[in-house]
Amino acid sequence: MRNYFNYFTEIEERFQQRRGSILLLSTLDWALIETWREAGIPLEAVLRGIDAAFDKYEARQKRGRMRRINGLAWCAQAVMEAAEEMHEAAVGGAPAATETRESGFEHEQVAAHLETAALALEAAAVAPDACRATAARLRVLAAEIRASAGEHAAPRLPAGPVDLESLERSLTVLEEKLFAALTAAAPEELLVGLKEHAARELAPYRSRMGVAPLRQVERQFVQKQLLVHYGLPRLSLFYMSQQ
Repeated sequence: MRNYFNYFTEIEERFQQRRGSILLLSTLDWALIETWREAGIPLEAVLRGIDAAFDKYEARQKRGRMRRINGLAWCAQAVMEAAEEMHEAAVGGAPAATETRESGFEHEQVAAHLETAALALEAAAVAPDACRATAARLRVLAAEIRASAGEHAAPRLPAGPVDLESLERSLTVLEEKLFAALTAAAPEELLVGLKEHAARELAPYRSRMGVAPLRQVERQFVQKQLLVHYGLPRLSLFYMSQQ
């Protein structure tokens, strides 16, 4: 797999490239990508699936005006097939060489991402206790990252790498706890409205996705929309600015 934390952007770029125009991914598309990431679907499998879906779709079109694929969910079945093929091919094979991750996740950048999220959570009006507790933990993590950089830099040695996967696991736990608090605090009408919105968005793709994936995407969709509604940030490093 290429840079682990380029998962979202590389999928977006491949979809736009195959579609032939810049189409911003929808909240549903991002929720679907997140379900693939959480399920451990390799980036290469997703890219192969997107290519396969477009190749098959385009081969069926007659000459003339061609209706474009407007959402990643049209590629969901092909992505799962590509993932299964890669899994079967890997059984009994030699372990893949570990690639060196690209630069871009230096200590200061990671710490700044955590502190920016903490600042937004500290100003939250909803579920204030949970938001402030999460913000406090993020500041502790940011301080630990900066302290680690300082320890390595003291003898003029390069700063040791941040254990990104371990940090991401911690952030995933914090996000799940935060989602639970927000869901408990949100009005019933808001949650019902978000679920209805998700159902409408998913309706065209129900025949192409299984029940379990549909439920997972719906959950991700509602969570993302809940954060948008309250103006709260995602904690995951997948959402960290690369600027």
